[in-house]
Amino acid sequence: MDVIQIKDKRFKTFISEKKILKEVERVAADINRDLAGCNPLFLSVLNGSFMFTADLMKCLSIPCELSFVKLASYEGTSSSGKMKELVGLNEDITGRTVVIVEDIVDTGFTMQHLIEMLKARNPERILIATLLVKPDKLKVDLNIDYIAMNIPNDFIVGYGLDYDGLGRNYRDIYTVVE
Repeated sequence: MDVIQIKDKRFKTFISEKKILKEVERVAADINRDLAGCNPLFLSVLNGSFMFTADLMKCLSIPCELSFVKLASYEGTSSSGKMKELVGLNEDITGRTVVIVEDIVDTGFTMQHLIEMLKARNPERILIATLLVKPDKLKVDLNIDYIAMNIPNDFIVGYGLDYDGLGRNYRDIYTVVE
């Protein structure tokens, strides 16, 4: 599928499923090497990271656990990055290695909030694995441990990412056609 229509926007293929899966396998190989013997807890940030998380988990060969968290902005907030937790973390992470699995890091505010929330629960360490980073849009200093791909500051959809709730189901990643 070269061009798709979602609501009022047209999108063209930006990153193929084949390229995505190749980069996911590379990230998984790095995690398998770096976290052997750690039994990390992977914390997937919903909704967007569900496809990345599923493909990443299939490539991991180390003992590990998986949980999910969902965060959203307070209603009516400006771009201050103030967040509230919608679906919480039930596992005890004291002394554990936690790997946050995210679909995309753009400003970094969501990630910063999640890291602060997790630090209060005394993990041994917190690592970040993300499918995509928009380096030109980052507004906070983050140490991102595992990055599948850096991308420009384009509006994208597919492979878990949505446009107004639609398009998460596409296997490829698409960018808006100007």
